[in-house]
This record gives sequence, C-alpha cells and structure tokens, in this order.
Amino acid sequence: MPLATAQSLGWNLSRTLMTVIVLIETNQGYFVIPADEFDGDPEQVVREYDPFSR
Repeated sequence: MPLATAQSLGWNLSRTLMTVIVLIETNQGYFVIPADEFDGDPEQVVREYDPFSR
C-alpha cells in the first residue's frame, strides 16, 4: 500500500485498538501490524504508533 495510506491506517489502528502499531517497509510496499506480532528485521520499521505516548 502507498506510504500515505499506511501512515493513516497505522495511526487510526493504534488509536482504535489502543495498542502499539508498527509501520514497516518491505519489497512489496508498506504494511502496518501490531508491534507484538512483528518479529522481522528492526531495519524494516519506518514508524511506531503508540497511543499512550504524547
């Protein structure tokens, strides 16, 4: 998915689910997943959305 779409989705999921979401970049594009489910290369992480941080 495009970066702008992934950023919007990541922020929205984080606030809706009240969990940390990571935005990752792969060869196939950008994806968002819950941080506790990501076990890949930390270099893939573009952004982390934490609903509890200010």
